[in-house]
Amino acid sequence: MDPTEAELESFRRKWREEVSARARGSGSSSPSAGKAYESHHDNRPKRAPPAGPSAPLARASKIGESDEIEPRTYHDLPNKEESLRLDSDRTHIEESNREPRSALEHYEKAVERETQGSLGDSVSLYRKAFKLDSSVHEKYKNKHFPPSSYAPKKPTNPNPPNTPTTVPSTVHHSLHGLPLPLTELINDFAQLSIPRAEPPTDASPPPPCPIANIPGEVLTEIFFQIALHDLASFGRLAQVCRRFAYLVVTEERIWRRIATGSEIGFGAMHYRYNCDLHGRPLSYFLNKDDDSWRLKSLLDADESDMRPSPLLQPSPQYTSTLLQNKYAGSWRQMFRSRPRIRFNGCYISTVNYSRPGAASTTQLTWNSPVLIVTYYRYLRFYRDGTVISLQTPAEPQDVVHHLIEENVGTNSQAFPGLSAMKGALHGRWRITGPVDQLTAQSSPETSDDEEDLAETVAPDEQEGDLYVETESVVSKYMMKMQFGIGNAGRGTRNNKLQWKGFWSYNRYSGDWGELVSKHDRAFTWSRVKSWT
Repeated sequence: MDPTEAELESFRRKWREEVSARARGSGSSSPSAGKAYESHHDNRPKRAPPAGPSAPLARASKIGESDEIEPRTYHDLPNKEESLRLDSDRTHIEESNREPRSALEHYEKAVERETQGSLGDSVSLYRKAFKLDSSVHEKYKNKHFPPSSYAPKKPTNPNPPNTPTTVPSTVHHSLHGLPLPLTELINDFAQLSIPRAEPPTDASPPPPCPIANIPGEVLTEIFFQIALHDLASFGRLAQVCRRFAYLVVTEERIWRRIATGSEIGFGAMHYRYNCDLHGRPLSYFLNKDDDSWRLKSLLDADESDMRPSPLLQPSPQYTSTLLQNKYAGSWRQMFRSRPRIRFNGCYISTVNYSRPGAASTTQLTWNSPVLIVTYYRYLRFYRDGTVISLQTPAEPQDVVHHLIEENVGTNSQAFPGLSAMKGALHGRWRITGPVDQLTAQSSPETSDDEEDLAETVAPDEQEGDLYVETESVVSKYMMKMQFGIGNAGRGTRNNKLQWKGFWSYNRYSGDWGELVSKHDRAFTWSRVKSWT
């Protein structure tokens, strides 16, 4: 028999004898059995490490104990994963607490502090980083956002060789998951036709669509007339169908006529003053003393010496160069982006400010009243170069419909807006432009004269500013305003006039005085559908 099995069998026999002796109440066998068990149990841990033939006996005792006694659990061993995590966190904390040395480390530290909300620390770190290296932001971008991370993935073949030919190709639909540019999207509509309406039932024939049978040339001419009549309606045609959208966006003949026309395009823009402050047109007259042409009002010269006022517009060569260099050859883009004035509405500036009020002399109050002052400025421009300026506390819904030439100076109590027109003033306007590129129907030589109301302009004047000259409440003064033509909002262009200067001119002394007001706000264009 195996020594291990013999040892186990001896232990089991002694244990049974002890149990049976206790059951019989015999005390003689219990001590001997207990001593045998105790000697066996006590001698096991005190014994030296087993060597040679006694090693199997020690292993046998351990196996026997494992059947009745719970094995030992070691609670003092460290958790390997926790230690690794603690070490990584400790390393990260040490790296974060380490003072940055290079410009890139300062920049990374600044980004970290900014994400944590410590804006003051981030600003100082940004400054140190840029002092060390002015191009550190490029290095940060190349390190954390390399161009390779944005490289488009090559699409797999959507049509494998074994795929049936009836499966449509989707290569032109994906384009790496990016949205198609507007030009490519519109080009996809080129071959589409005008869709017909859906039949009411499956058995019904499709309803007729007469406009779908119109030739393209006739349809383009219809669009041309709509654009000249109402540009907003022409733009809304793009919402009808894809074929209409293609024609609205790509028909350059229509956009060229809109841009160069005098209805709403640049043909109605004035790059020189075309009238005096009272709206009387200016014209060139012959000075009989020195046979020179001078620009005067119609009331200051004989009709026999009158020459028609030339229409000053940029030369065709300048317009063509501007179209190609700045607007990529698109008349539509030129019409939308080039600075211009709108005539189918008015520009409104809402001014709000607060000031302390006077305390009541008849009533005891603890607090001083505060007054909130609100008033409005209105500007309406005309195609002939005139403008109406109005400053009043009356609200726009009561005023805008009465901003017409016939109501200027009217003092009527019938309507609140009409009574406000008593403070309206006449004026004139012009847009800054290239002086050396202006051409006219006639080009007489002009000279300085006290009656000449035209302004001397620098030859290097750039487009984008608007000058408005108006009368004043006091007759000896003239008011002059300068605005920058800008955009307010995402889709609308040329609908904002930002203040750049405000001056008064003394007609008697010839002095200019600058008027500064911190309460003035920009003008925003509002469309007016009807004038009364």
